[in-house]
Amino acid sequence: MSDVKVINSGKKYAHASVGDLRTFEGKQFVKDATGATSCEISFGSLPTGAEVPFFHSHKANEENYIILSGAGRFQVDDEAFDVAEGSVIRVATGCDRNIKCTSATPMTYICIQAQEGSLGGYTMTDADITERENKM
Repeated sequence: MSDVKVINSGKKYAHASVGDLRTFEGKQFVKDATGATSCEISFGSLPTGAEVPFFHSHKANEENYIILSGAGRFQVDDEAFDVAEGSVIRVATGCDRNIKCTSATPMTYICIQAQEGSLGGYTMTDADITERENKM
């Protein structure tokens, strides 16, 4: 399993890394490293033929899986379907889910977990364009 490394942080931000995703193995949650208060983000990797060893469901949080590399199968309750690099899967509360790698290369994915129904403003409905000196 990889470790999340805090690279730097300030009063209003945290910058962490799970390292090189091409060699990432296992499962790593990042909430504690970043101090997140709105969602949990985890990185996962499954070798060829492997699947998460259990089904699970959530009471309050939906999950959004983003497949970064590889391919496989995803199951929600009794429905299974193919997923591949670029797939985004939202899973509601109160249903079982699991994921399996079927590609010749490992499957790497991100899972974002947040309270279902809590998204209020987003994109430009929650943003203000500001003036600031660009220091990049």
